[in-house]
Amino acid sequence: MADSQLVLKRGPIRSTWLRARKTRTQLVLSRRPRRRLGTLRWCGRRRLRRRLLQAQAAGADWRESGCLVSRAATRRPKSAAPSRAPAAAPAPRGPASLPIPPVRPAGPGRALVLLPLEQGFTFSGICRVTCLYGQVQVFGFTISQGQPAQDVFSAYTHSRLTINAVHYSMPEKSKKEMKREARALLRSHLNRDDRCCLMKNFSPLCSIVMLEQLKTSTVNFLVSHPGLSYVFVQESPTFQINSEYLALRSVGIRRDKKKNGLRLTESALSAMEELVTVSCEVDGCPVILVCGSQDVGKSTFNRYLINQLLNSISCIDYLECDLGQTEFTPPGCISLLNITEPILGPPFTHQRTPQKMVYYGKPSCKNNYENYIEIIKYVFSSYKRESPLIVNTMGWVSDKGLLLLIDLIRLLSPSHVVQFSSGRSKYMPNLTPDYVDDMDGLYTKSKSRVRNRGFQLAEFTESLEFADEEKESPVVFTGHKLICVQSDFAFRKTPRNRESHNKVLRDLAVLGYLGQLQPPVPKPLCPLHGLTPYQVPFNAVALRIVHADVAPTHILYAVNASWVGLCKILDDVRGYANGPILLAQTPICDCLGFGICRGIDMEKRLYHILTPVPPEELRNVNCLLVGAISIPQCVFKSQRGLEGTIPYITTDYNCKLPGASEKIGARETEETREEKVHPRPKLYRKIN
Repeated sequence: MADSQLVLKRGPIRSTWLRARKTRTQLVLSRRPRRRLGTLRWCGRRRLRRRLLQAQAAGADWRESGCLVSRAATRRPKSAAPSRAPAAAPAPRGPASLPIPPVRPAGPGRALVLLPLEQGFTFSGICRVTCLYGQVQVFGFTISQGQPAQDVFSAYTHSRLTINAVHYSMPEKSKKEMKREARALLRSHLNRDDRCCLMKNFSPLCSIVMLEQLKTSTVNFLVSHPGLSYVFVQESPTFQINSEYLALRSVGIRRDKKKNGLRLTESALSAMEELVTVSCEVDGCPVILVCGSQDVGKSTFNRYLINQLLNSISCIDYLECDLGQTEFTPPGCISLLNITEPILGPPFTHQRTPQKMVYYGKPSCKNNYENYIEIIKYVFSSYKRESPLIVNTMGWVSDKGLLLLIDLIRLLSPSHVVQFSSGRSKYMPNLTPDYVDDMDGLYTKSKSRVRNRGFQLAEFTESLEFADEEKESPVVFTGHKLICVQSDFAFRKTPRNRESHNKVLRDLAVLGYLGQLQPPVPKPLCPLHGLTPYQVPFNAVALRIVHADVAPTHILYAVNASWVGLCKILDDVRGYANGPILLAQTPICDCLGFGICRGIDMEKRLYHILTPVPPEELRNVNCLLVGAISIPQCVFKSQRGLEGTIPYITTDYNCKLPGASEKIGARETEETREEKVHPRPKLYRKIN
């Protein structure tokens, strides 16, 4: 009888153990809860399994709290739900040990995230961020409760962005009152079950953020090209599809690892704190020049600094001196902008109209340094000194590039010089005031040379052709404060792939500018060959090829199907009966925008220009400048709706001809010959 009772007692226990073992990977139970399964009744085991599966779908980390939950279920199986609160007890251990609370869906294309203090949510993709409760920070810009929503672009071409919960002033309310206020804010966004689940993790210093699906015509135009859909979201196999994954997918984003997010060094953060303090003073209009070698984080630092400054002041001026990797314009430009809105994405997501811009026409200033200095002086003359100025410089800081940087420091007279350095970058001497004073630049002399030779600063100012009002206060050797920043970025670029990576970023900037041609959402995208171009007579504009010497008989071949700068010169070109009108020298003039010369009508003597510049600005354009900045090949190859032979593209092209390759005089073998994009000999050939 005893043996039979023993058999009857072990039967259910063994079957329970087998059922638990089959679902062990899903339940993620530790050894101790597995041993105690036998002490639970059948209904208790079923209830426990259902709760654990719900917790896994919510994204909670039950490896740590599973033991507590199982122990509570063992003691009180009928009222185990309230006893799950002790799982939040490890919170005092520090922010690193706290799991991110689950993301709750808030309807189609919307999700809510509750972030404890100093916790972050790293993601890739694009979305609109609204702070419903508390205060968060994205890329240095603070978003508080009640402020307008911000569009955030987290791309794979740059470090992923993170939404961080930050400290904010505590209202004089009890925790119960604050919880009641937060619950009232969530009532219009979440149902009761999701609201209760989210509020269980509520704390007085937490922040609640709403993420909404964002669609812009520029982004839609970018990702419509083959090979560019990966820029914002990359589809990869996932082994855990839960409610959080589905909610984020409906928004159009995906959670990313924290190590892929932006991380700034202590020296960079302390430098920003000092610069923000100086800029917020009563008469604080510092000129901040940022320099360093390639790929050390200068552009990222500038964006973060702009966002930090916008938390305290209304606007910042920005002088772009980097021709290859421009921030707000297509490449090859030197520009001055007044920034009033935060920068929450890579350059190709925030193309803007500058206050003053000159089209240099090349991604590098090598072999034409004097014109580069002249253009910077011309653009810098428009700075009114009414707000702080951030100067971005090139990453070429060796040999003549260093001497050119010294000339810029003397020309712009910055109050602060932020110098980046890294263990992986080339050596660069510290640009202290004494070092700058003792070194000769390309076009300026050191202070000792000036003293010994009797060199007058007026000679330098006259050589740079300052305006009359500027000659009264010529360039002087003023001291600056040097701030050294040690960079610790994880580099993806190597000397072998750096040029190709930079070429991709330049193409994305051009595509971002062309995205302004698209109609606003929700209207469908329109291919470029389906848009109506402007007709410009030959005798209405002058032409100039800025990057090479082209015979007058071949000028139109170079202009056709090219990226052109729409400029305004002081000379009057309307007196010529015929055309084209050719300029003998490259002028330093204002650039009002850019466009594509998509066709030339030789019979009617018209240029067909496709541009997003408004018509009222186009009336002032009287010069077209063609440089080395090319139209991305995907614009020619991947336009939708084309049938038959694609214009301006051919495979029957002799790459052995001098000048046919990217480098003049280069030769290519038959094995390396590939499809090339080039203007066809026949001038009048429409894209449509």
